[in-house]
Amino acid sequence: MIEEFSTLEQLDAGLDSIRQSPQNSGRVELIVRRPNAGEREVLDTAELDLAVGLTGDNWLERGSRKMSDGSAHPDMQLTLMNSRAIALVARTKDRWPLAGDQLYVDMDLSVENLPAESKLRIGTAVIQVTAQPHTGCRFFAARFGADATRFVNSREGKSLRLRGLNARVLQGGTVRVGDLVIKV
Repeated sequence: MIEEFSTLEQLDAGLDSIRQSPQNSGRVELIVRRPNAGEREVLDTAELDLAVGLTGDNWLERGSRKMSDGSAHPDMQLTLMNSRAIALVARTKDRWPLAGDQLYVDMDLSVENLPAESKLRIGTAVIQVTAQPHTGCRFFAARFGADATRFVNSREGKSLRLRGLNARVLQGGTVRVGDLVIKV
C-alpha cells in the first residue's frame, strides 16, 4: 500500500532528478485550467492571452490578497511548476492538478536558470518570469503534506523554485502538451 504523502527523506532523495531538468529548453507535460475555486480541468491545448492569462482560468476573477484593491496580481497571471518536482511530491500524475498550477514543464525553473524578467517561448506564446515568489501554502500542505510544504519552502526549495514560478503573458498564443519551452 502506498502512503498518501511523501516523507521529507523521500523528497530529498529525489532532488538529483530535479536538478537534472533541462536548462535551455524543456517540454510542456500537463496543462490545467482552474475555471472556479477548487476545480481543475486538464487540457491538451490552451490559449494564453495578455488580458486574462490562460483563457477560461479564474485568475482574473479570483483576484489577489496581495493587491490593495483585491484585483488580480499582474505578476501572478500564470504559474509553472517543474514536472519532476510535482511528480515527486504528488506521487501519481492524476494528483498533479491539485497543486493548482497551470503549466507543468520539464525544465529547470531555478532562480539561477530563470531569473525574474527571463522570457520563455511556449508553443506560439511568450511569457515572462516575474519576481513574485510562489510558495507552498496551507492548501498545498493539505493536498501533499507538511513535509512537502517544508521541502518546497526550504532555502534550497526556493532557490530551485520547487513550488514553481509566477509569470505573465507577453505574447498571446496557443500552448499544447508536448510543446517545447524555450528560453529566449
